[in-house]
Amino acid sequence: MYQFSKNPVFSKRLIDWYLENKRDLPWRETSDPYKIWLSEIMLQQTRIEQGLPYYLKFTEAFPTVFDLAKAPEDKVLKLWQGLGYYSRARNLHFTAKHVAAQLNGVFPDSYADLKKLKGVGDYTAAAIASISFKEPVAVVDGNVFRVLSRVFGVDLPINSTEGKKYFRELAETLLDREQPETFNQAIMEFGALHCKPKNPLCETCPFNSFCLALKEDRIAGLPVKLKKTKVKKRFFNYLVFQLPGNKTILEQRKSGIWRGLYQYPLVETEAIVNSEELIENDHFQQLLGKTEFSISLFNQQPVVHKLSHQHLYTSFWIVEMDKENRDAISPDELEDYPVPVLIQNFINEFDAESYK
Repeated sequence: MYQFSKNPVFSKRLIDWYLENKRDLPWRETSDPYKIWLSEIMLQQTRIEQGLPYYLKFTEAFPTVFDLAKAPEDKVLKLWQGLGYYSRARNLHFTAKHVAAQLNGVFPDSYADLKKLKGVGDYTAAAIASISFKEPVAVVDGNVFRVLSRVFGVDLPINSTEGKKYFRELAETLLDREQPETFNQAIMEFGALHCKPKNPLCETCPFNSFCLALKEDRIAGLPVKLKKTKVKKRFFNYLVFQLPGNKTILEQRKSGIWRGLYQYPLVETEAIVNSEELIENDHFQQLLGKTEFSISLFNQQPVVHKLSHQHLYTSFWIVEMDKENRDAISPDELEDYPVPVLIQNFINEFDAESYK
């Protein structure tokens, strides 16, 4: 196991690589903590290629933390739509309102105080503190775990208490304390572009002369991660009402995944069901009662939507009714509501089918 000690060779080679290979990204052109915070929250569990368009949309719509703070939640969620992990968006909005109202729009300037903000953990606080305020505190994320575990041959599980503590101490030891902002961005960039999860570029790696994983042929086995939580299967049946005037009905999720987003009325079952079984479901009966309707299945095979700890087997049922509903919305209004990607994909497909 690697013994903690200063390693100026690692820092110098890493920063030299970064200055030559770094991508041109908008949040690297500023030290504004609002912009850095926004980018770091967006890029959690998200590839830069996916997150960049969202960052540009948000900074255009909300150029300051005050603009984000006063925006309606629905607008924030709508702009976030498709980025996933929607609790990030809700926490982002909550924190913007807190910073604007309680801190006069000024972000805390230390790692310890940044961690007090909702939605800001160790990694995000370290990134903002080092990049915006040059505080010498190391970032540790998936990219950092991978680089350090390989270069220094660390096989402690990265999602264990012992492993997290060890990697944090190692990162702090290696940190270039004179330029922490450059070191932190460099190690994250190196993990993303060079020391990739699969097919890392070992032949041109600046550390290949002393990388233990390369020397011991353990690249594919590092980093080590404890087995994931068992994935739960859930069975969703969305009722896509077709009402007079081509109107439909949406409801807002009050809890759980996608809280705050909108969806078609949902009947969750314990397995995939046919139309007769769905109609007999108690929740379905509560929704429609004795109303006359016709029902048909839009997708013959369930759409499987995979989340981190659950897979959603989803059926979309077209429910046609002649009865008016005062909460119904028109197709044009539908575009204004923030919905999960699962619902948006259906809307796009359903619209395409309607025009055939």
